[in-house]
Amino acid sequence: MNRPTRQLLSGDEAVALAARDAGVALGTGYPGTPSTEILETFDALGGRAQWAPNEKVALEVAIGVAFAGARAIATMKHVGLNVAADPLFTVAYTGVRGALIVVTADDPGMASSQNEQDNRHFAAAAGVPMLEPSDSQEAYDFTLSAIEISERWGVPVLLRLTTRVCHSKTIVQPRQSALEAPAPAFERNIKARVMIPAYARPAHRRLRAKLAEIAAWNQTSGPWRRIDGNPALGIITSGISFVHAREAAPEASVLKLGMTYPLPMETIRQFAAGIERPMVIEEGDPYLAEAIRAAGITVEAKPEMFRFGELDVARVRRILAGDTTPEAPPAPGTPPNLCQGCPHRIVFAALKELDCIVSGDIGCYSLGVLPPFEAMDTLVCMGAAIGVGLGLRHALPAADARRVVSVIGDSTFVHSGITGLVEMIYNPPATGHLLLILDNGTTAMTGLQEHPGTGRTLDHERTGKVVFEDLARTLGVQRVHVVDPTLNPAAFRDLVKECLDSGQLSVIVARRNCLLAAGKIKEYERCDGPAE
Repeated sequence: MNRPTRQLLSGDEAVALAARDAGVALGTGYPGTPSTEILETFDALGGRAQWAPNEKVALEVAIGVAFAGARAIATMKHVGLNVAADPLFTVAYTGVRGALIVVTADDPGMASSQNEQDNRHFAAAAGVPMLEPSDSQEAYDFTLSAIEISERWGVPVLLRLTTRVCHSKTIVQPRQSALEAPAPAFERNIKARVMIPAYARPAHRRLRAKLAEIAAWNQTSGPWRRIDGNPALGIITSGISFVHAREAAPEASVLKLGMTYPLPMETIRQFAAGIERPMVIEEGDPYLAEAIRAAGITVEAKPEMFRFGELDVARVRRILAGDTTPEAPPAPGTPPNLCQGCPHRIVFAALKELDCIVSGDIGCYSLGVLPPFEAMDTLVCMGAAIGVGLGLRHALPAADARRVVSVIGDSTFVHSGITGLVEMIYNPPATGHLLLILDNGTTAMTGLQEHPGTGRTLDHERTGKVVFEDLARTLGVQRVHVVDPTLNPAAFRDLVKECLDSGQLSVIVARRNCLLAAGKIKEYERCDGPAE
C-alpha cells in the first residue's frame, strides 16, 4: 500500500517518521519537553524505542548501537545534553560506524525548563556537525541528511530543534522509499574506540580533519539556501528564526543556514559583501553573529534585550527597526498549581507546617514552591535536591541543619538522585538527613511516561523494577519508611518530625499514584496479570 504523499506533522513527529524511514535500529532517551513525543511517535510507528534512566545512559546505549554498525537516535531536551555531555565529547573522537543522531530540543523562553541555554555552543565545543530545521519538512529531511552525514564521515551529528519547531505542525512530504539500513556487525578497532591518551591524541586530529571536510562540503553542497531580494537588507538566519524573518521582511535578501556547525563561511562572506545592511536574526545567544564576526565579516546583531525568550514576527520587526524601547510585559496568566487531590499536597502542607528548609528538584512537585504552600527553598537541576540538601546540612548551625529536607520525585531519583543517596551514606552530616522520595508511579511532568521505578517499559510492558526502599536499606540507611501520606496526613507530618528529630539518616518513600495516571496504571497491571 502506498504511503500518504502529504502529512500534517509536528517537528517531533517528523523526526520520528524519518527515523523509521531510515531504519533506525534503536531510539533511546529521557522524556523532557519539548522532545518527548519523538520516541513516543517512533514507537507508535513500529520503531524500537526505550526510555533510559537518564540522558547519559541513553547516549551511551546509542553509541553502542552505532559502534555495532546500526543506526541510533538519542533524544533529550536541552538541559539533558548537559547530562550526556561526557560521552558526547568523547564519541566525537572515537567516531561511529552506524549513524548516531543526537537530538537536542532547546526551549527558548523556558516554557517548561529551568534555563534557556543555547545548545548550539555544544556543537562547536564538542566538534560535532549540527543541523537546524525551521519546520516539520526540514525536521524530516534534516534527520535523513544527518544520518547520511554521520555515516559518510563516521561522526555523531547534533540535530537541534526548538520548542516552536518541535510542537508546530506543517505539511511534510516523506520519501516514498525507505533509506536502506546497514546490517549490524562488530569490527574490532581498538585504537579508534579505546580513548586512552595515546589513542585520543591522534583521534582528535582525525576529528578536526573530518570537520574541515564537512565544512568544505557545507560550502559547496550543504543545506543552505539563498533568497535574493532587496540588497539594502540582507538577513542571515537559521531554524525557526528564518520563518519569522521572512514574514517580518519579505522584501529582504536572505541566507538561510541549515548546517550551523561547521558554517559555510565563504558563502556567508559572499552574501554579506553584496548587501548594504547585513544582519543576523537568531534566537537565544549571538552564536551566529559572533562566529561570523570572528571570521572578519561585518554583520549587525540583535540588541541584548532580544537575547531572552522566543522570537516572533513582531520582535523581529523591532530588531530590524532598531527599536529598543521596553517591551510590554506578558499578559498575566493563571499560575500553575498542584492538582486538587494530588498526594504531593499533603507532603508540602506538612513541610510548611514544620517550617522545614526544603531542597527541591525537577518535576510536577516543583509547584510546591507556589502558594498556598511556598515550601521549597532551592531548585537547581535534576537530582540536585539531595546534594544541595546535604551541603546545607554540613554548613548550617545545628538547629537549622535539623530542619533541612531533600525532596525528589521517583523518576528524578532514578535519573540522577541515586548517586546523591550514595553521597548521603558516604559523607553523612552530623545532624543526619531526611530524604523524601515522592513516588507517584509515573513521570508526570512530561506526560505520564514510564521509568525504571514503575517496572514498565516505554510501551508499558512489564520489565525489571527499581524498588526505592530496598535500595535505601541495602545502602545502609538507618530509617526507611514507606507510607501513603493521604491516608493519615497528621501521622505523615509526625513521621517527618520524628525523622528530623532522630538525627539519623532517613528515607521516606511517600507512595501514591498520580491521579492522572492511576486509571492507566491499574489497566497496565490488569493486562500484566499477577506479579510472579
